[in-house]
Amino acid sequence: MALQNLEFEFESENTQTINPEWSHMGVTGSGDLEVMFTKKDLGGKVQAKVCTPVVGFDAVWEKMLGKFVNDTGVGNIVIEINDDNATPIVVYMRLRQALAEATAKEAE
Repeated sequence: MALQNLEFEFESENTQTINPEWSHMGVTGSGDLEVMFTKKDLGGKVQAKVCTPVVGFDAVWEKMLGKFVNDTGVGNIVIEINDDNATPIVVYMRLRQALAEATAKEAE
């Protein structure tokens, strides 16, 4: 099974970021994915890197990640995703879980 690597960059209006230097959520397993956030000064932007076995869904990944950035206003982070055939709703759920975990650490 060949993996493809996708890279995207998004502008963010409201640059909410994470407090810890990095955060992790999920595991790479059948129909699931692993999400990692790394805090990085990107001038408010978000960089996203996706490793997936699914070919031909680049536009879906870009739309899903763009929606996440727009909905949350997150910025100054690198998002890394290791995918194992997750559906778009699972991707979005994991991204929201990872952000909730990372911002909850801020309150500690």
